[in-house]
Amino acid sequence: MRKDFTAIKIAVIMLLTLFAQQLSAQQRTVTGKVFDSDSGEEMPFVNVTVKGTDIGVITDIDGAFSINVNSSEDILVFTFIGYGRREARVGNQSDITVNMDPETAQLNEIVVIGYGTQRKSDITGSVGSVTREDFNVGQVTNAEQLITGKIAGVQITPNSGAPGAGGRIRIRGGSSLNANNDPLIVIDGVPLDNSSVAGAANPLSFLNPNDIETFDVLKDASATAIYGSRASNGVILITTRKGKKGQDLSLNVSSLVSVSQIANNIDVLNADQYRDAVAAQASPSQQALIGSESTNWQDVIFRDAISIDNNVSLSGSINNIPYRLSVGNLEQNGVLRRDNLNRTTAALSLTPSLLDDRLKINFNVRGTYSYSQFADQGAIGAAAIFDPTQAIYDPEGFGGYWEWLNEDGSPQTLAPRNPLGLLEQRDDRGEVKRSIGNLQLDYALPFIDGLRANLNLGYDISQSEGRVVIPSSSAAGVNEGGSLLDYAQNKRNLLADFYLNYVKDFGSAGRLDATAGYSWQDFLIENPAFPRINEAGTVLEPAGVETRPQYRLISFFGRVNYSLKDRYLLTATLRTDGSSRFSQENRWGVFPSVAAAWRVSEEDFLINNNAITDLKLRLGYGVTGQQDIGSFFPFLPRYTFSDDAARYRFGNNFFNTLRPEGYDRNIKWEETVTYNAGLDYEFFNGKFYGSLDYYYRVTNDLLAVIPVPAGTNLTNQLFTNVGNIESYGFEAGLTYNVVRTNELNWDIGANFTYNRVNILSLSNVEEDAVGILVGSIGGGTGNTIQVQTVGFQPNSFYVWEQVYGTDGAPLENVYVDQNGDGIVNEQDLIRRGFPDPRYFFGFNSQLRYRNWDFGFVLRGNIGQTVYNNVRSANGAYQSLRFPDYLINMTSDVLETNFQNYRLRSSHYLEDASFLRMENISVGYNFGNVFASRVNLQVNATVQNAFVITGYSGIDPEIPGGIDNNFYPFPRIFSFGVNFGF
Repeated sequence: MRKDFTAIKIAVIMLLTLFAQQLSAQQRTVTGKVFDSDSGEEMPFVNVTVKGTDIGVITDIDGAFSINVNSSEDILVFTFIGYGRREARVGNQSDITVNMDPETAQLNEIVVIGYGTQRKSDITGSVGSVTREDFNVGQVTNAEQLITGKIAGVQITPNSGAPGAGGRIRIRGGSSLNANNDPLIVIDGVPLDNSSVAGAANPLSFLNPNDIETFDVLKDASATAIYGSRASNGVILITTRKGKKGQDLSLNVSSLVSVSQIANNIDVLNADQYRDAVAAQASPSQQALIGSESTNWQDVIFRDAISIDNNVSLSGSINNIPYRLSVGNLEQNGVLRRDNLNRTTAALSLTPSLLDDRLKINFNVRGTYSYSQFADQGAIGAAAIFDPTQAIYDPEGFGGYWEWLNEDGSPQTLAPRNPLGLLEQRDDRGEVKRSIGNLQLDYALPFIDGLRANLNLGYDISQSEGRVVIPSSSAAGVNEGGSLLDYAQNKRNLLADFYLNYVKDFGSAGRLDATAGYSWQDFLIENPAFPRINEAGTVLEPAGVETRPQYRLISFFGRVNYSLKDRYLLTATLRTDGSSRFSQENRWGVFPSVAAAWRVSEEDFLINNNAITDLKLRLGYGVTGQQDIGSFFPFLPRYTFSDDAARYRFGNNFFNTLRPEGYDRNIKWEETVTYNAGLDYEFFNGKFYGSLDYYYRVTNDLLAVIPVPAGTNLTNQLFTNVGNIESYGFEAGLTYNVVRTNELNWDIGANFTYNRVNILSLSNVEEDAVGILVGSIGGGTGNTIQVQTVGFQPNSFYVWEQVYGTDGAPLENVYVDQNGDGIVNEQDLIRRGFPDPRYFFGFNSQLRYRNWDFGFVLRGNIGQTVYNNVRSANGAYQSLRFPDYLINMTSDVLETNFQNYRLRSSHYLEDASFLRMENISVGYNFGNVFASRVNLQVNATVQNAFVITGYSGIDPEIPGGIDNNFYPFPRIFSFGVNFGF
């Protein structure tokens, strides 16, 4: 449970007006302070009354109070929502210190909501939170892995199993068609640029997960609208760990050693099966190409990989300046040979309070240096199709590796390359230096009680560089004399936020919390251009055009929270955003929201009910925007250089020409309207609590990429507004404390989400048209397998319906004639299935017995479809028809007996529902060791322990739904040690 009252004190609450009362000669003043017994933080908002009288006050921002009493026999009563009632007899004391114990599991939590905080009991929007004590454990490389499977409505799909590879985060499925569907991520008040960083596998890989304290996820528009233009896909607020006021020096050292193993392989023909297939299906000349070896190429390219993660942190308070300093180093090796990430991070936070606590300072700075060795992931596909009867090495071959050759001894350019040669004979390295930080000043203005000014200045900068080298001694590089290509990128994100916050308690008239502010954010990306050269220095490809795009967001925002009797809650937000991505006529967008909540549990008919601790109904409406698309200035006419295939000839010289890009002068904001109805509940003082939400949203003026008709003399893509989509769904989350004693505590949690998306209109597509073809696949040139069509889910699969024989095997080139015209053609293609799940869920358990703890996270998807492109592009005897080389096949060819590739057959669409054991962990706390100076804890974890699925590929969880030689997720075994000094 989170108990961080430092953030609450930003909102100043002054003393309530004392109730009028006749004072006697015995009256005197008693002062004191109230603290949270668990965290030691001062507690504002606490009601302090003299028992049996109407005399009462509330504690101020520092948990302090001053109250008049009539005699030493008076008893002070302390009450606060979510805490047990406390009483203290005055006696002869003039100063009283009271520690209050939390009584419920959720009401007192402080939630970051953007430009401030709120008690969870006061929240009117849909917000999910995960604190450090509930994070996923094990080898956690990227921040988002900490909360996988933990929050309803939040789906995190790993992009690959490569070191440092991040996850695709979707909150309620995303809201756009082609614009960015990633949520806005804010770290300590600094919104990030979600675009990728050159030389890094994941834009969040710079953040050390060990430095994170909490995740707060804003899901509906009433919660996210304060961020306006970047909040259509939800907002993730990450708060990092800080030192605490009065904390003694604390040193923490941890080390985690992990072993990663391949959990599954692509099912292909082994050497003997392949020989049989070649003997039965191939020509005599092809049969003569068969080798004498039995090579499992997937075993050749994959390995057991050892990773080490070391972290040291120092925290405490010096002269009332809380601080935390941390340093971490991660050496992560991938299961694909030569894949490696080495990351070093450092972070410093200072949180002092000055001027009698009127000025609160929050200073954060963190830096990362990462060095990556990127393996050629093309080796995964090559290993699936390379002839298993051939040897790995050839002493006289290119670089010592066996390759398919032409008669003249040159490499066969159409044949697959030796998979191990692809890995060992390519040097692809990248390094990134990145720093993010901010200085936040919060000042209680002296001339108006309850008014605070907050200034937040932040930055996010990165410098990347890398080089890809292919030697001339390799089969891939011999024809060009080798290849060397440098790349680099510099990114800068500057932030300036300023807002005023006014908090006033009007007693029986309610409590007001109002915020108004201004935000400025500037983004600059520098992309230098380098030529590709060979080992002799000859230019193979000239340097492209160096780009330096820069765009800016300027915003004005305001929010009002009003609470009456802690029962009736109202939140209204308005944000106006200006984006330089649009023309002056369409530059500004206005994004309002309003939400209301009724805490039914505070009504008189439930106030003394011991069963219902909290029951809150929520309703919300809001509008958010979207401007994050692939083109920085889609409203401007622009020109790009043509490629080598479209050069103009003057005599014997060829010149690249300038070609106009498509543009839309009237392109404007994409807007999403969201409605949300929710219920928060808690029973038996935190024994059982959770939330239910239903949402409906419509996105208008979709920002999308559409094809440009041939003959327009433009590039083949145009960014424009194309139509509308709708999405709706249901979320449920609950936590149940099975048992809680001094020795045993067992909590279980579950969440469930249903989400559906439909395309309502595509204004640039004719009404009866098929739609926009998307989803490129392997196995040919220019083939697609998905389509955007009105009335259907985005990215629906577009295939012919396969006909099966009486034996259950598919009949080759036999499909259902959908329109009955006697011909199977493009008119008979159908939409079947979609890549995103209808339902997804998570289940977790945490059991603590004495010094032992045991936990697991189980999650799954239901109703998603994956197109098995590995099988469709390799599961036919057509693979044996190449005259000069052989290609292996997937083992399903023995069942289908397909002679030719059938890329559009529905046979390759598979139900990819699954149940995955995300992690299992066990730990033991030895307590104080080494003369009671050190606390020692150990833990062991298994990640990706097992997957239950009917999908035939290596993994059913494929971002985008097209399985084409996916980098497999490994199974990871970890052992960790933690020392606390």
